[in-house]
Amino acid sequence: MSTEHGEPAAAGESGGLGLEEGIRTLLLLMPRMVGRIKRAPVPEELRPLNLAPRHLSLLALLLFDGPMTVNELACRLEVAPATVSLMVGDLSRRGVLERREDEADRRRTIVSIPDERRPAIDAWLARGATAWRRALGPLTPEQRRMFVDTMLAYERDLAEED
Repeated sequence: MSTEHGEPAAAGESGGLGLEEGIRTLLLLMPRMVGRIKRAPVPEELRPLNLAPRHLSLLALLLFDGPMTVNELACRLEVAPATVSLMVGDLSRRGVLERREDEADRRRTIVSIPDERRPAIDAWLARGATAWRRALGPLTPEQRRMFVDTMLAYERDLAEED
């Protein structure tokens, strides 16, 4: 049984959800979520830069965790350093990112978001962060850990099929 918005009705007193009903619900929910994320409007200031949703993860890492090397970004994004290097080069030429030599090791390049771009990038990511904050806020730390671990397991299983 479902509600008018397609969400499953709670199963029994415990509010539990059967495995197949959970799978059905998530298979219907995930494409809607991805569609909404892809349609998130790019702030006016960033529109001429032709940024795309694929840039969100890289920008989110730099926004939340601060400057990093290309190799650190590649490791965190789980992609090849060459992929990150190409993206950083492209975004640097457009003025979205800054690159500078690491003072401790001049062979390494530190990547960061310029101060003048930070508010617009923060605004682009804020809607998603706010939605996650509202969704995860009522949960206990253990429930949040279980949710995040479940999402990571789902992603791993999808990656194994690639």
